[in-house]
Amino acid sequence: MTLNLAEIRDTLERRRRELVNRRERVSRDLGRAEGPLSQDFSEQAVELQNVDTLGEIGRTTNDEIAAIDEALARLSAGQYGVCKHCGQEIDARRLAARPEAVTCARCST
Repeated sequence: MTLNLAEIRDTLERRRRELVNRRERVSRDLGRAEGPLSQDFSEQAVELQNVDTLGEIGRTTNDEIAAIDEALARLSAGQYGVCKHCGQEIDARRLAARPEAVTCARCST
C-alpha cells in the first residue's frame, strides 16, 4: 500500500479546519455559559454539567489539532510515516486509519 502524500495532506488540513470550527463553537458556547446560573437548582446542575462537557470537548479538540499540526510538520519535513520514537516505518494501514499518527503501533502503547 503506497501513501499518497498530497491526499494525506488534504485529509489532515480538512480535518484541522473542522476542528478549528468546533473549537470556535465550543468557545462561543462557553462564553454564553459564563452568565449567571439559573435560579432553579436542577437547571443549575444541567448548566454546570454542560460547561464541564464543553470544556472536555475543547481540550480533546485542542489535542487533536496539535496531533494534526505535528503530522503536517512531519509531512513537510519529509518524515511522515516514520515513527518519531523508534524510526521504523509506520504501517500504511495505521496511517490510513489515523493519518495524524506519528508513532508506530508498537511505540504508541
